[in-house]
Amino acid sequence: MRTDIIDDTGTVTLRHAGKLYHIGIGRARARTRVLLLVRDLDIRIINAATGELLRQLTLDPARNYQPKSQSRPASPRKRSNPEP
Repeated sequence: MRTDIIDDTGTVTLRHAGKLYHIGIGRARARTRVLLLVRDLDIRIINAATGELLRQLTLDPARNYQPKSQSRPASPRKRSNPEP
């Protein structure tokens, strides 16, 4: 367990096996104090003030940056010339 503050870009850093990893949380949470609970590759990031779970992930050692989940649906594309 360790404490940290989410930086202005919305990330926290974590050193694992001698390598520094950047974990994306989101800019909306910038400057929030958090607790990082780490067990092997499993990580939970919790808001220190409220206890809210902000993110849960399994660290991918092959990636330096651990992006936020990409499970959001893609936004629909606008057509430039709609058919009549």
